[in-house]
Amino acid sequence: MSAATRLRRLDEEREIIVLERSSEVSFANCGLPYHVSGVIADREALSLQSPERLAARFRIDARVRHEAVAIDRAAKTVTVRRLDDGATAEIGYDELVLSPGAAPRRLANAAADAPVRTLRTLDDLDRILTDLDDVPPAGSVVVVGGGFIGIEMADNLHRRGLDVALVQRGTHLLAELDEEMASPIADHLLGLGVDVRLGGAVAAVGVDHVLLDDGGRLPAALVIAAIGVTPEASLAADAGLELGASGGIAVDAFHRTSDPSIFAIGDAAEKREAIDGSGTLATLAGLANRHGRAVADAIAGGATPARPALGTSIVDAAGLTAASVGWSERVARRRGREVRVIHTHPFSHASYYPGAVPLSMKLVVDAHDDRILGAQVVGTDGVDKRIDVIATAMSVGLAASALADLELAYAPQYGSAKDPINMLGYVARNLASGEDRVIQWHELDRELAAGAVLVDVRAEAQLAEGRIPGAQWIPVESLRERHAEFTGRRIVVQCRVGQGAHTAARLLSELGHDVVNLDGGYLTWRDGRRARALAELPLAA
Repeated sequence: MSAATRLRRLDEEREIIVLERSSEVSFANCGLPYHVSGVIADREALSLQSPERLAARFRIDARVRHEAVAIDRAAKTVTVRRLDDGATAEIGYDELVLSPGAAPRRLANAAADAPVRTLRTLDDLDRILTDLDDVPPAGSVVVVGGGFIGIEMADNLHRRGLDVALVQRGTHLLAELDEEMASPIADHLLGLGVDVRLGGAVAAVGVDHVLLDDGGRLPAALVIAAIGVTPEASLAADAGLELGASGGIAVDAFHRTSDPSIFAIGDAAEKREAIDGSGTLATLAGLANRHGRAVADAIAGGATPARPALGTSIVDAAGLTAASVGWSERVARRRGREVRVIHTHPFSHASYYPGAVPLSMKLVVDAHDDRILGAQVVGTDGVDKRIDVIATAMSVGLAASALADLELAYAPQYGSAKDPINMLGYVARNLASGEDRVIQWHELDRELAAGAVLVDVRAEAQLAEGRIPGAQWIPVESLRERHAEFTGRRIVVQCRVGQGAHTAARLLSELGHDVVNLDGGYLTWRDGRRARALAELPLAA
């Protein structure tokens, strides 16, 4: 619809026909889970346009419950089936825009009469709500899949008062995040009463239960399958259009397919990744809408090349927000990049002003050129602001160290004089210059096994939060008197979040010691170890 309405604004004379298989021509699919709980109370608020309004305002011929079933590229026609009566017809085109989206993956091991639903359209939402009318109060629902839709559905079903289990095949929720960044989300959901099951697959789905491959049995009056999507590229493939390595429809920088008269946009089209230029599927609403406008410009003759996709995303996990952009550390290492990793745990705004809450932030940086490869932020306030600043910095090619110099709006109720973004830049600059050397939480055991000594330099009042086994407690203020105890040994210094340990590391380095800082301090180590514990437990709950 972005393409169709933009094209009308550019060209009043062109005939524009829209074919839509479902019963709604334009709807807010990102808002669908929130109608389940009543957070979005009015279903009609999710329906953004109707064929009648589109005809009146834009002179667009929008036909719902019409499915495009074949493309004849030589004749330049589309075969269309009316779903209400099965009748077919041929429609000619000068330019054809494909935006069929991505289809939810189905559970392959569900019984024919199992109550399994997916959520993609308003029609799907209506079916789920009808099913939920038959689920008794505090009845059991199982959500399979721990991505965006799975977490949002688990949250909103729980808000509805149902007993919810969330099953994730992977070892942590939200594959876009690294494990230590995702573990607080699992703990948060567990604390609310959602039964989170990690690292297990669904073995079978019956009429009233879900069997897991570890032998667990979960009661289920309804099962929501949120196990990912696949691009609906079969119409394009059957027409002989080229597909990309990701399985999406291959397009050029102007969204043209291998046939110059046919364009593809949205979740079915392959995007060019911003980090290394490879093909990727970025199933994000912002990109889809932007590319819809761009393809209209291309048809009307005023196109500019599409910018590559960063994959900036955000999700509300029952009040805890998680956001990411670019590559995770796991992806960067898998693709052969040598990286520097930075964890920080700042407050959302000045700590002395009421309402400040902690953030967990992670920056992944190319070790050779200081390029930002990706970032992750988790917290309850200020997450969206920080991830958007980093996404903007990445889009214009700022180095990680340059984040230190960004001039960001400051008042104590909104941020800090040294904003969390600036702090990432300071740490990145220290690492790039060699002023600071760090190890990651998952590297600590190896360091200790090799003979390093771990020194906890926190204030005494912070020790009650927890301690890393084997650490010797020596506050920063006592290091000058006691540093000789570690002569000849490599020292790992650790504080709560890494900042105090940086001071300690500089002091010990000036005194001649071989010293490294535990990046992110105790909090990052704790979250990482918790992630491993959750993954290893047969039942995470």
